[in-house]
Amino acid sequence: MKEDILKSWNDSTARKSIIEFVKNVTTEGSTDFVPIKDRVATFDNDGTLWCEQPLQVQFFYVIDRIKVIAESNPEMKDTQPFKAFLEQDLKTISTFTKQQLMEFLFTAMGEKTPEELASAVKNWFETARNPKFNFSYYDCAFKPQLELLDYLRANDFKVFIVSGGGIEFMRVISEKIYGIPTDCVIGSSVKTEIVMNGTVPVINRLKELANFDDREEKVLNIHLHIGKRPILAFGNSDGDLAMLRYTLAGNGKRLALLLHHDDAEREVAYDRDFKISPLNEALDVAAAEGIQVVSMKNDWTRVF
Repeated sequence: MKEDILKSWNDSTARKSIIEFVKNVTTEGSTDFVPIKDRVATFDNDGTLWCEQPLQVQFFYVIDRIKVIAESNPEMKDTQPFKAFLEQDLKTISTFTKQQLMEFLFTAMGEKTPEELASAVKNWFETARNPKFNFSYYDCAFKPQLELLDYLRANDFKVFIVSGGGIEFMRVISEKIYGIPTDCVIGSSVKTEIVMNGTVPVINRLKELANFDDREEKVLNIHLHIGKRPILAFGNSDGDLAMLRYTLAGNGKRLALLLHHDDAEREVAYDRDFKISPLNEALDVAAAEGIQVVSMKNDWTRVF
């Protein structure tokens, strides 16, 4: 009989692996028992916790921002990559690397202080809608993943987001959407400086990428900001493979999960040809390296 947890998951190998893992590491007396202080789980965000199609959510925010900026700087409309984003030219956008896109993203965001950015992002989320699914970006989170986050927290896991997305952008909505507090969000960041307003220090955001939280950089940031190796990690692309391998390399029971977007009917089917979040190597090595592939089509009874 299917347990009354993870209701949006089919009773498949993936679901059984998660439940078995959680029971093993939380049962006192078990050889796999893990103390509460060491129950760390890390999740990628874009494409793992919420939809990243037809573009990652933060890019849609930037598109709306540069539309406003372009009104007073019309030359932007003919300058790449601004032109491609304004026209939502996905073919041209796909010619840029993920790091180039993130560098552009941080350059294009015009808010000068963290407070200005937080306010602008919050206001945008109140009215913006995903162009493919025509619902609020607040509703872009995957229902099965929200259930998994709740299940882990109910079993005393501390859950972190470790994403290539902008840390300040995700912090605005992480608690409302996922129940993940701001201090448990790790992501890409811009360079900043302190400017004194009299005796008051003010943080200014500079238009320059400071840290691109992708691939091996995710492992370094987990070490720097969490200080513990996760016992569970969940990703969806090659950019998460280092984090999954780092998790599995630790002692004791470990679980690494890889979401495969293979559901063209309910979401989108993509992997190798989606340059912004490619899934090539990770999918090829998953079975040999003990990474559990989660099929959106076969393992989830619903997506949103």
